[in-house]
Parts: sequence; structure tokens; C-alpha cells
Amino acid sequence: MPPAVTSRAPAASDRPISPAGVAGLVRGLRFAMVRAHEQVLRAQTALQLREFQVHGAFGATLPAPAATARVDTEARFKPLARTAVTELDGTALAQLAAGDIAAVFGSRYAQDGANPDIRLSGTSLAAVRGLDLYGGTRGRGGFTARVRATDHAAPEHDVVEAVVQCAQVFALYTGLHLCLADATFERSAPGLPDQPVVLDYAAPGGSDIELSLEVTEIDLVPRPYLRIDAEASIAGGAVGRVRGVTIAVVEKPGVPIGPELGGVPARWLGRVGRFGERALLSEFHLAHMCRGDQGIGMGPEFTPNSARKATRPPDGGLLLVDRFMEMTGTRGTLDGGSHRTEYDSPADSWYYLDTANASMPNCVYMETSLQAALLLGYYLGPTLADPEATVSLRNLGGTATVLREVDLRDKTIVEHSQLLSTSPVPGSILQNFAYTMTVDGEPFYSGDTLFGYFSDAAMANQNGLDAGRSVPTWLDDQPTAPATRTIDIAARRADPHARLVSRGHLALLDRVRVVDGGGRYGQGYLHAVQPIDPSHWVFARHFRYDPVIPGSFGIESCIQAMQEWVLDSGFAAGMTNPGFVLPVGLPFTWKYRGQFLPTDGEYTLEVHVKRVEQRPDRVRVVGEASMWKPGLRIYELSDIAVELRAEGALPW
Repeated sequence: MPPAVTSRAPAASDRPISPAGVAGLVRGLRFAMVRAHEQVLRAQTALQLREFQVHGAFGATLPAPAATARVDTEARFKPLARTAVTELDGTALAQLAAGDIAAVFGSRYAQDGANPDIRLSGTSLAAVRGLDLYGGTRGRGGFTARVRATDHAAPEHDVVEAVVQCAQVFALYTGLHLCLADATFERSAPGLPDQPVVLDYAAPGGSDIELSLEVTEIDLVPRPYLRIDAEASIAGGAVGRVRGVTIAVVEKPGVPIGPELGGVPARWLGRVGRFGERALLSEFHLAHMCRGDQGIGMGPEFTPNSARKATRPPDGGLLLVDRFMEMTGTRGTLDGGSHRTEYDSPADSWYYLDTANASMPNCVYMETSLQAALLLGYYLGPTLADPEATVSLRNLGGTATVLREVDLRDKTIVEHSQLLSTSPVPGSILQNFAYTMTVDGEPFYSGDTLFGYFSDAAMANQNGLDAGRSVPTWLDDQPTAPATRTIDIAARRADPHARLVSRGHLALLDRVRVVDGGGRYGQGYLHAVQPIDPSHWVFARHFRYDPVIPGSFGIESCIQAMQEWVLDSGFAAGMTNPGFVLPVGLPFTWKYRGQFLPTDGEYTLEVHVKRVEQRPDRVRVVGEASMWKPGLRIYELSDIAVELRAEGALPW
């Protein structure tokens, strides 16, 4: 929504100013404001240096930095834009100092006139090399820079100012500014704990300084910010360190950063989508919905939810929605609505690294589509009628179909979601959705799903799929135990050269028991019992204050059992560079009536192979599956399927 414009009648004494004159005045005012802001930043640096000297910290010998763990691939910061540029010369740095960021890093950094005052605060840097999103010992980012020699009387001031500018370079490189409309670089941010800068530097001025820089923190909450450490050297010899420099992107006073009451922004909030369209909400707002101030993310009605158990989307690498592009519907009117979202799927995402699939695994198809749908329903406010009530959000089931085989690496997925109905029932609110995902303008996945918001009392009274009865697995129900054999998935995973096995974050199953020719259809039967590790990474992501295993991950466990059976049965023989893909044109239906908690100890799954279909260079296996928590069957999966195909095989 464009900002409101106020006007007044001209006074008799007003003199008309030409358009060129107006433009000149605006440029002059902006230049003065930017210079004043840079002077404030320099004054902050000088005050910090004075504090170091007064308290005796300056010039002290510091111990070597403690070893730190490298950030997990799933937890890595996802930049708001990406570029192939990794080196900056003097010309490029001058452009950044002038605020021409897209000219340096590319069109993904264009912001349609927003953030006119985001720029480097000076020209201390002569060159930047080796910009790496996941560089450094922590894996949060690293690069090097050369600082121009000066004859400044306080060279320690020069090196700190240079590190500040390096931090600004990395902030621009990762697109931290792209989610706000009118901001400046600051040394702190509202809600961000202060961290003192520690300086150990002893070198005269007059020589170029080489800096080796490492990002120690980077996040979008409470405001987009990063912290950085630097090692300084001259002519190859170490001369000091600067640790804990903070740069944050902070809105100017009075500039809105989130939607207003009712969920509608008063003005555009600064984000541009993948295809150049102004976004409604950005990655910044999604991050606040997950683990920050929900009032910033969705509007002030949701502020009370920020520090208590409430509905939240998954966090970290399991958050699979980036931007709201547009929305129809009115908050509090729950009989319908729609929205369009975008999700960028970089090729270096954790799920591409860890899946046995040739492209995106089924669990990510499900998560990104279901998250986009549920966020539409939640944003419209079904829980606001009783804001003090504690509710838990759960998916209850749905049906989804893959429409075409597509490699989604480095693609932007666009989802169109529609709220079909909202039904209040005792102890819960049910919402039904339809959705379609597209890439490159063509649909590739569609479905419908049912979500429920449940009171604590309803959550405590769950009966599973069988009215509370304990229903045994097919294997346990046989009067005579059939012969079984075991596929040792953990052993395959331990072999670094083993192909087509899920690893890392998707290592969901260790072994599977097989009854050849068994099961309900006599085509084969799979059975597995898997311990639940309460410290498993997924509990920290899904959801905050309400940890449960995502239903899509339970389904992925069944898929992995089927994939291993396909390989063990020899269906890959003769295929050239085989890979698993999601079967096209086969509707898959799931039903959930419970959840797996960190305290459940284990889960059990079974798959009845229903049919095996073969075409040239392809094999498809379709089954029926169920999953149990101790004593209760809670998942039922119909027409769950896997497909193995040779590279270049004709479509099914």
C-alpha cells in the first residue's frame, strides 16, 4: 500500500521551485544526513577506543580465540540474495559507498528505491577478496580485505573503522538490508544484547593492513545483524586482532517494519520478490513468527504470543517459506481467503545434501506446501477470538499429487494457497485448504489438507486411528512368526561411498525387517522399530515450546524403508546413474491422529507392498503404510510410493 501523502495550500509568500531545484535540495539533504550518520558511527568507534584505553584493555595480549564448533548445514544462515561476486576492487567498493549495491552484486539486490541511505560508511578498504557465505572456522562466513595505509595519529582507530566497513560489506553481500524499507547501518539494535569490542593492536600507521575476517553471528532477529572478528597483519606478520564488531540494519525512527492492526502494512515494507514484485512480508517477518516478536511478524494482535506456547511455523532450515507476496481475506473473517508465497530452494540446502533422491525429498515437498497453507490460515486469526487460550497446531491429513518431474535446485517455488473453510468444534478449530505449487510458471505439485488448532484438553485426550484400541502390526499378528531378513541401513550409511542412502539430517531409519512375499497383498512386507532421540535436531525446529516430529518426517521414514527394499531387491541393476524421484500422477493420502513426542521412546512402522510397476529404465513401488507410537497407531498412509529411474529415462 503506498504511503499516505499530505498536502497544503501554498502560502502567498511561497516561491515556486523548479523540478531540478527540488531534486537538488533532496540530494543535498540526503548527503548531509548520510555524512552526519557516518560521523555518529565514527564517534561511537572513538568512544569505544577511549574506553579500551581508559580501562587498560588496549594493547593487552589476548589469548588465542577458543575453538568453536562449525555451524550445522541445516542451521546455516540463509542469505536474502545470492551473487557470484566474491571479490571487490576499489571501483566496486566506491559504488557500495555510494549506495549502488545492485550495480556491484547484481539485480537480486535491487530494491525498487528503498533504503536510499544504506551504504558503506567510509572508504578505508582498498580491496575485498574471497567472500564466502559459509567460510571461516564457524561456517558462518569469511573473507579477507586490504586496508589503505594512512598517517592517522591513532592507527587503532583506522583498523576498527576498517573492520566496521568490512562487516557492512558482508551485510550487503548477504542482503541483510533487503527486508527493511528505510534503514541505516548501526552498531546496535533494539533487543540485541550489547557485545563490547575487544581490541589488541600494536602497529604504527603508514602501511597497508591485511584483514582476515570471520562472521561469528548472523541473524534476522531482533533486527538483521552480524558480528565479526578480524585478524590484522602487515607484510605477512600478525599485528593484532579486533573481536566483536557488530553491525545491524535498523529502521529509521518512525518507519514501520511490520504489519499494522489487522495484518495490513501501512506502507510497503521493503522486500522485493524473486521476480521483481513488491512483497507483502519478508524473511524478516517469517523469522519473527518462528522465534521472535509475532507482533512484528503478523501485527500487534499477536504480540502476546511471543513468549509463550503458541502456533509457530518451524524454525531454522526447516522453515520452508520465505515471502508472502499477496493475500486476500480479512483478519477475523474465516470463511475464505488466499495468498501467494515464494520459497527459494538453493542447491546447497541441507536436504539436497542428505537425501537419497535425485532432487528434493518428499518430506520437503510436504513441508513447504503445508507450511505455506497453514500460515494463510493462522494469519487470518482463528486463535484471536480467545487470545489467552493455549492451543497446538496439528496437521490431520490430506492428499497430494506430483504433477511433473522437476529438479528444484536453485529454483524459486511459488505456492498459491486457498482457505476453503474454518469449522469451530468443541476443543478445536479445523481449517481446510487447497494448494498448488509452481516453478518457472508451471504447476508441479497440488493437494488439499486439513489443519486443526487444539486445546490442551483435546491434546491430552487422543485415541489414535483405532478409537483407543491397541492394534498390532501385521507381523505381530501372525499366528506363526514368518521368516524375516534385515536390511542394515546404518551399515550402508557408514560406507562413505554407498549411493542412494539418506544421511545426516535425513538419517531417519537404521534397519528394516523384510518378509518376502508377505503383507496384506502378498507382494512383500517391511517392518521397522526406530528409537526416538529426544535431542534429535528436529525437535528444536518443530515447534518452539511444542516439540514434535513433523508428520512428513514419519512419512519419509516409510519412504526410506521402501527405497532400501527397492535397492535390496536388485531393481537398480542395469540402470545408468539411477536416482530416486517422486512418482508423477499418483495421488498420495495421509491421515494423522496423534504425534511423536521426544519422550515417546520409539516409533514402529510397517509397509505393505501393494504393487511393483516397471517401465523402461524405471520401477515404481506402491504400498500402504502405518506408524505407531507405543500402544497406539497414529499414521495411516495410502498409496505411498517410491520410484527409481535411470538418468535420462523417459517420463512415466
